[in-house]
Amino acid sequence: MNVLRFLIIVTAIRLVLPFQSNAELRVGAAVVDASPVEFPVFVNGGITSRSAMKVNDPINCRALALADGYTQIAIVVVDSCMMPRPVLDQAKLLAFKRTGIKTNHILVSATHTHTAPASMGCLGTSADPRYTPYLIQKIAESIATAQKKLQPAKAGWSTRNAAEFTALRRWVRRPDRIADDAFGNPTGRTNLGLNWDDVTGESGPEDPDLNLISFQSLDGKPLAILANFSMHYFAGVRPLSADYFGRFCNNLKAKLGADDAFVGIMSQGCSGDIWRRDYSARNWAKNPLPKEEEFNVDSYADQLADRALEGYRKIKHRPNLNLAMAETRMVLDYRTPNRQLREWATNVVNTIETEFPRTREQVYAREQIILHERQKTEICLQGLRIGDMVITTMPTETYALTGLKLKTISPLKNTMVIELANGGDGYIPPPEQHVLGGYTTWAARSAGLEVQAEPKIVEACLQLLEKVAAKPRKPHRPTTGPAAKAILAAKPSAYWRLDEFSGPRAMDASGNNRDGQYEDDLGVVFYLEGAKSAQFNGMGEVNRAAHFCGGRMRARVSDLGNDYTVSMWIWNGMPDGARNIAGWIFSRERDHALGPAGDHLGLNGAGNLVVLRGGGESKTGSATIRRWIWTHVAFVRRGDGIEVFINGKSDLRLNARAGFPESFHSLFIGGRSDRVDTWEGRLDEVAVFNRALSGQEIQGLAARAD
Repeated sequence: MNVLRFLIIVTAIRLVLPFQSNAELRVGAAVVDASPVEFPVFVNGGITSRSAMKVNDPINCRALALADGYTQIAIVVVDSCMMPRPVLDQAKLLAFKRTGIKTNHILVSATHTHTAPASMGCLGTSADPRYTPYLIQKIAESIATAQKKLQPAKAGWSTRNAAEFTALRRWVRRPDRIADDAFGNPTGRTNLGLNWDDVTGESGPEDPDLNLISFQSLDGKPLAILANFSMHYFAGVRPLSADYFGRFCNNLKAKLGADDAFVGIMSQGCSGDIWRRDYSARNWAKNPLPKEEEFNVDSYADQLADRALEGYRKIKHRPNLNLAMAETRMVLDYRTPNRQLREWATNVVNTIETEFPRTREQVYAREQIILHERQKTEICLQGLRIGDMVITTMPTETYALTGLKLKTISPLKNTMVIELANGGDGYIPPPEQHVLGGYTTWAARSAGLEVQAEPKIVEACLQLLEKVAAKPRKPHRPTTGPAAKAILAAKPSAYWRLDEFSGPRAMDASGNNRDGQYEDDLGVVFYLEGAKSAQFNGMGEVNRAAHFCGGRMRARVSDLGNDYTVSMWIWNGMPDGARNIAGWIFSRERDHALGPAGDHLGLNGAGNLVVLRGGGESKTGSATIRRWIWTHVAFVRRGDGIEVFINGKSDLRLNARAGFPESFHSLFIGGRSDRVDTWEGRLDEVAVFNRALSGQEIQGLAARAD
């Protein structure tokens, strides 16, 4: 048998038996100071260029070397905002020459501190020409140093909920408060949630998981901890600084009582739309925290380390874990400017009289010229496995939703997602988020990839995880809690749980195959926290809902006559009095029409339900539905009578002739048939019945969820 054939057979056996226990796991860890020695030095992290003259706390490369007798892997996390792929490819090649570790088995990521030396040109800042070659040397040095410290080891996994340390920073603006983008166009339907009067709610979910992979010597001595958390950066820290990432690592070491050989590492999770300030907890425009309390990075890092230690103490470390790693590269298009935008950009760039652009307009104009010149880029994605723990990477600032997708569908339960790894390709919003605009969608090197980049990257990462785990991905099947089972037991004609990761399909859970379709080109975002998680899902799982912000969900239910019921949970995002109708919740009518035969249910600006029959008869309820509170609503038509319930109690009745034509199959959820005053907020657990449910049945559905 020749050598090549032997290696192919060994590789195949290792993929089929990925968790065999006869591998000897060895681990080495090192910290190498990569602080600049020449000043001034450019600093990444702002729109315009800035420099630093000193180091306030060290800029480090924190490295892990892993080996199992067959495979060697290196992981390096650098105190940097972003590092471009070509620079990292040079560092990997240099490390390979020094260590023999293959370049496609080396993972290098940035913490995303905004107070580090610039090794990548982005927005108004250029890469520092003296620091970048120095950083390449230090990355390779850290890998070589860690490899020299390899020793037999054991490893384990932990996840702790750290929700109070992170939150959504990207909120949906009211439709009448849209802002201009960097190019002077009114596209911005997102903003920080500073002022509750301007916004309707978060634009996506958060990821509260603080993940740890811990390594110990065989006698239990701590060697290293690789942590991962989705929180952008702290802010308020003076450059040059490792931000909270470095402080967390130092705190971890001190709290463990570990010696100097121990290396703590904090990697960046999926935090493109994440920051630490919880805009849902207080109206920051009117009630801000004192600066000394809000910008205390030492306290933040200390408390986060305490949370990590809670998880660490429960880890069961295991020896003899084997390794696997795979890499793929793909070429993606940039969103390049059209001729009109190029002409605008050229005219603006010609006004720049200094070395660097000084205004937001100049910065983004120059970015258009750069994107037009480049057209495309190559990105690097990786998947690696340590026993039954897997890591996948992407070179982008990734929304929390993307990380949750990967963790949920991953072949293995213990999954870590590291962003800004092996490159720095900017924000990748899920496609539906581009409709909402905002800074993280403005085309630039910091957010320039094609609209479909996110699903392409997710699919490639899942394929890598399947390869290293030698197992297929898990299907996305949320659990069915008692409240959901009660709805199914009532035999709905269609039941949309609205818990999808993305559109355009709204899956029908009734078994009747009446899937709806999100109009995601008009504004629907996904996987927000839904109603009554413990009752609709259970088992500690979060119920999920869609947030409507200009779009609707439409469906065809062909067996509805003059008797029918629509049951749903609603969460209104509009402030009181923002407009006469806060939003239309449900509509049965032909698209684009408002004829004499349709039924429409909405919420007025005072929080009262409104029923409209066709374009004429209407009635307003008496109960008030509070903003940002989940409320059960049921619309019941029984022949020529309509009754609407709030939380199981009758709120209004209206006598209005039915007489629906036989072709009246269209239902609209989250908007009216004529697209006027669409719903601004979340909807969840929408069930349609081809009969009029009794008041007792409605009460039962509402009570079951409580």
